[in-house]
Amino acid sequence: MILFNKPPYVGKEVDYIKEAIENQKICGDGPFTKKCDKWMEERFGTKKALLTTSGSTALDMAAFLCDLEPGDEVILPSFTFSSTANSFVLAGATLVFVDIRPDTMNIDETKIEAAITDKTKVICPVHYAGVACEMDTIMKIAKKHNLKVVEDAAQGVMSTYKGKALGTIGDFGCFSFHETKNYSAGEGGAILINNPNYIEKAEILREKGTNRAQFFRGQVAKYNWVDFGDSYLQADLNAAYLWAQLEKADEINENRLATWKKYYEALKPLEMKGIIKLPTIPKECIHNAHMFYLKTKDLETRQEYINFMRENEISCVFHYVPLHSAPAGVKFGRFDGKDEYTTSESDRLVRLPMYYNMAMEDMNKVINKTLEFFGM
Repeated sequence: MILFNKPPYVGKEVDYIKEAIENQKICGDGPFTKKCDKWMEERFGTKKALLTTSGSTALDMAAFLCDLEPGDEVILPSFTFSSTANSFVLAGATLVFVDIRPDTMNIDETKIEAAITDKTKVICPVHYAGVACEMDTIMKIAKKHNLKVVEDAAQGVMSTYKGKALGTIGDFGCFSFHETKNYSAGEGGAILINNPNYIEKAEILREKGTNRAQFFRGQVAKYNWVDFGDSYLQADLNAAYLWAQLEKADEINENRLATWKKYYEALKPLEMKGIIKLPTIPKECIHNAHMFYLKTKDLETRQEYINFMRENEISCVFHYVPLHSAPAGVKFGRFDGKDEYTTSESDRLVRLPMYYNMAMEDMNKVINKTLEFFGM
């Protein structure tokens, strides 16, 4: 069976996990956590990077740092994972979903301003498949209306927009290092804090409401409970696994891009005949080959394709069911404007197997069976 995903593994993970154990520091903020944080700060140019227990809790932190109150509104796409929405619900906000662009599956930046009310506090763009949203427009809107921007860059590690790393453009950026991501800690994430005024507050929030981080830097004589907080510290065992991959970040990125390019070139004839639609990468974006998807004619064709591939021992999957159509989406939010593309485009999308060091014979089988299904 050709699996849809295999967690990345470069060979040093076990050695580093053993080292973490021998250091007798396996909880949060150990040596490997600090290495990962520093690497992200230097590589992406953010003011502060902090590993978290997941991409979801990175979003939780960002939502809390935005000082949301009950009744405040957050604008986001409906085509995203539940974590994006849950974090703002947890902070007490109302969700306002807007339509997506059919080319990138990202939030339609031209629909955001019409959804703004006097209760709007945050815009949360989601960089789908590691392809950047139109951030210049989004940041201009945010500045005009004095709104915070939280980038859900869970899929965007190593991707850029006009040369800027995703996650470093808004007030806060959130990464995921789940096992399905390009770089993995098993479970893990990170929050990037781009406004230095929020660094101390983020450290307190992450450390159960204490000023422990300042204490260890010698900034206070003792640490105390000073504000609301929770436990968002990534275990150093997980950070050790992740560090092995960050050391090989460029190698992993190039390998995935090569697989993505092979898929794209092999399946382009189907698109040219109008049979399928392939991903669009705007010229100002450099993506990280987080996923490869295609769009079929309709929902029925997509299911037939998925079944055909499964019969040939290839795992292909569809992606999000739009949140505004889900029970919790109805409960916690509303859709602003017309759902022109969110539902119809999500019904057509299917993801192909995609992972680091994918065997050439497996890639060829996926391609050949896809061509066979669509009659080429």
